[in-house]
Formats: sequence, C-alpha cells, structure tokens
Amino acid sequence: MQSRMMVHPSARSIRKTILLALGTAFTTTTTLPSSSQCIVSAFGIARNNNALHIKTNLHNKQKHFFSSSSTTTATILFSNNDTPATLPSFETKEDYIKYLSSPVSDLPKGFEIGTGAGKFIPVEAPMMGELPIRATVIHLKDGPTDNWAAVFTKNKCPGSPILVGRKRLSSNTPINALVINNKISNVCSGGDGVANAEHVCKAVADSLSLSHGMESVLPCSTGVIGWRLPAKELAEDVVPKAIESMQSASAMGAAEAIMTTDRYPKLRSKTLSNGARIVGIAKGAGMIEPNMATMLSYIMTDASIDKKTLQSYLSEVVDQSFNSISVDGSESTSDTVVLISSNQVPTDITEEFKDALYEISQGLAADIVRNGEGTGHVMRIQIANFPGSDKDARNLGRFIANNALFKCAISGNDPNIGRLAGAIGSFMGRFNDGECSDATEKMTLTLGGRVIFTDGKFKLEGDAVERELSDHMKDAQLGEVDEFPKHQRFVEIGVNFAEGEGEGSAIVLGSDLTAEYVSVNADYRS
Repeated sequence: MQSRMMVHPSARSIRKTILLALGTAFTTTTTLPSSSQCIVSAFGIARNNNALHIKTNLHNKQKHFFSSSSTTTATILFSNNDTPATLPSFETKEDYIKYLSSPVSDLPKGFEIGTGAGKFIPVEAPMMGELPIRATVIHLKDGPTDNWAAVFTKNKCPGSPILVGRKRLSSNTPINALVINNKISNVCSGGDGVANAEHVCKAVADSLSLSHGMESVLPCSTGVIGWRLPAKELAEDVVPKAIESMQSASAMGAAEAIMTTDRYPKLRSKTLSNGARIVGIAKGAGMIEPNMATMLSYIMTDASIDKKTLQSYLSEVVDQSFNSISVDGSESTSDTVVLISSNQVPTDITEEFKDALYEISQGLAADIVRNGEGTGHVMRIQIANFPGSDKDARNLGRFIANNALFKCAISGNDPNIGRLAGAIGSFMGRFNDGECSDATEKMTLTLGGRVIFTDGKFKLEGDAVERELSDHMKDAQLGEVDEFPKHQRFVEIGVNFAEGEGEGSAIVLGSDLTAEYVSVNADYRS
C-alpha cells in the first residue's frame, strides 16, 4: 500500500477554530440573499417575492428555488458550514475560492479524498506532445457501502465508465471508492475502454487494499471523446499520487481537480438537523443538455439511508435539476451523478434529507450553466399552464434555451423578443401535430417581469420600454471568461399559456451564445 499523508481527526475542528479566532482576517464583503426573502428550516429554503412559506412538494420547490435573485450586501464570516440556496456575490476570484475553501466544503464523516496530476501523450494525436491529466479518488475509510445510487446518461454512445457503472449499479455491488479522471472521456476509443477503466479501478483497489477489490471502485471519466484512456499513466503515476495526498477535511480539492473547460469549481453543502451532512461537487461547462448534461456530480453524505430510498430520491431530484438545464443542446456520452453514503449518522428524517438533496442538486445545476463555456448570461425560463405535461413544458423551455437566434440576442443585450415568440410558435406548431397551436393566442410573455406579449400582440411602445428590457439583460450579464461567479442573477423569461389551458409547468435554465463559446470549442482538444 502506498504511503499516505495522514490528517489528524481534529483537523477540521482546529481549522474552524482558527477561522473564527482570526475574525476579520477571514472576512469578505459579499452579497447575500435578502433575509426578507429567505427562510431556513428543517425543510431547506423556500423563497417567494411576496410570501414566505415552506413547500414540501418537489416540483413547487423548484419554482421557489428559482423565484428570486434579490440580494443585499453584507459582510460575512466563514463560520457557517453550509452554502445558502443562492450563493453570495463575489468581487474577486480570491474571494470565491476562499469562500469555498471555508468550512462549507468540510467533508461528511467517513470520507477522504485525494487528487493527483500527471502527463500523457495521446495515441491518436502524438504530435500534440505531453498533455496534462488529473485523477481524483474518493474513499470510504470504514469500508464499502451498499447505500449508493447513480443516474447515468441516456446517450446511446456511452463511455466505457458508464458501462462499468451501470453494471455495478444493477448488480448491487458495494462501493468503497470512486476514481475520476479528466481530459479523456474513454468513449468509443480504439482500445478496450472497459478494460482500461477496470485497470485504473484495480490500481485504486490495490493501493487502498480494498477488501472487495476493483469491483468496489466506481470509475468516471470526462474530456475528449474518441481517445484511448491512458490507463498505464493513471494507474502507475497519477492514482498513486492521489492516494498519497488523501485527506478527510475538505472537498474543495476534488471540486477543482475534476474540472475540464470549467472556469471555476462548483460545490454545495447542507447540514441536517441531526448533524448528518451532505456535500456535492460538480463539473460541466459544455455539451450541456439533458438527459443529463456533460457533467459529473458527486454527492457525499454520512446520513445512513438505504439504497432503494437513495436511488428513488436521486432519480426524482435529477429530473428537476440536472435535467432542466442547457448550455448548447448537446447531450454528452459521460454524464454521471452519484450519491453515496458512509452510513455514519443514523437518519430517519428522510424528507429533510430529500429537501437538502434537492437544494444541493439545484444549486449545482445552476452553477454549471453559469459556468458554461463562454456564458455571458443565464436565462431562467418559467413555463406555466402549458397544454401538456410538465415534461412537455420542460421540452418547450429547452427549445427556447437552445434557439440560436434568441441566444445571440440575449448575448448582445438586444430585446429582440420576436425571436422568443418565433421559437415558441415553432415548438407549438410541432407539438401534438399542431393541435395545441391556438394556445399561443392567449399566451402572455414577460421579460424581466414586464409583459411584452399578450392577446396575440406585442406590447412594445417607446424607447423607455426598449431601454428597460435591455437594462434587465445588462444587469444579469456575466464575464464570458471570468474565473468566478460575480453574481447569481438571471435574464427572467416568462411563458404563461393562461389559466385553464393546461397544467404543465417547468423552469429551465439556459445560456446565451457568445464568440467565446465558439473559441473554446474550436480549440478544445489542445
């Protein structure tokens, strides 16, 4: 077994004490959700502009999670162990990294994480020379767990790690560790992708002396499609480095190590009333479109909840979070969300756990869109009274989010809302063979809360309205190459088909389309 850096069990509490003792040395000016619009309870956070109330219905909670982005400036000390539903705003990258490196990233009991870096030369393109690659190992210190769940991509050209993961999941194999590499996605390569994935799993199992061997290791890969996984380099160099660096204090290192074209790490956390903790990390910036997006997400908890319940909760939550986002309409071959328990804290507050799981997943999903390749704006598209199911309403939201003309208008802060109406009309003309196309006659559209279309006509009169709509977009604008999220605001788009037209509703987050997106994807492999 490789020699490993040991972390004293009290390291976490010592770090918290230092943070509190140093006071203003770990203080930063940020922007927090207005206290008048946020309630924290045993059931998470419910938000509404006009009223404060707790929602236990999952779909209603999606609406309220996305219902407000109002903020107020405050000075905060990093003494709170959890991320709020709406993250603070940040002035610098250093502030953001400092915030995520605070106790909000503390690992649940029973987990340790290590990361390692190395180089490889791609067999398919040796002229590119040595390229960097990283691996992350997540280890359950006290042995394998039966209590884990996963949701994988529905892409019909899945990566080899997806094939291995599906087999592990369907056979109820206990899991003792996860290994994640970036740079190469191990999809449809010229070699034996499954054998390469298992080779890396064996390296992890051997180094950690896992009692159940390589079958208790779950592999994941992200990066270039079609290239062979450099299994030898990972197994003999990168994985040993990751295991040597194992620590049980923070998930921050893993959040950074799994990134590819991501501009910044993504992490969310929540502590339950019984002391159980949930911490989630995610990566994803391009090829973002359900089912799910080009994304990996790992949600760790010490709450002891059985496998069947975990799988049921995760499948439901993913549908309302990771399956409700789009950056570019391109479905990935490697999408994976894993929920895994170390079983350290007996837990019978399953509804509270589900609410916290939802909040974390929804937060990570929003972070992925905000961090999208070249993203300059995040659209929040709310569909109401759709003449179909919630799934149909979500498909309309995705159709709008993926309309290239409308995305370009958002990018330019141009309130060319004819493109919005055109996209909706195009979708409705195809939906149910056009049988519901007359629903648009009673449709009301809003942008930034202002009615722009009703009773079959646009409501756009004068320069003042034009400026108001453009200013709303400018207010939500982000830097296309920023390495931290400055704020959590959205371009707000409402599509209401009028009371009585139907009961379908959805909220979809989407990105604009910028020159930076094209630049990133024109030179992705290098």
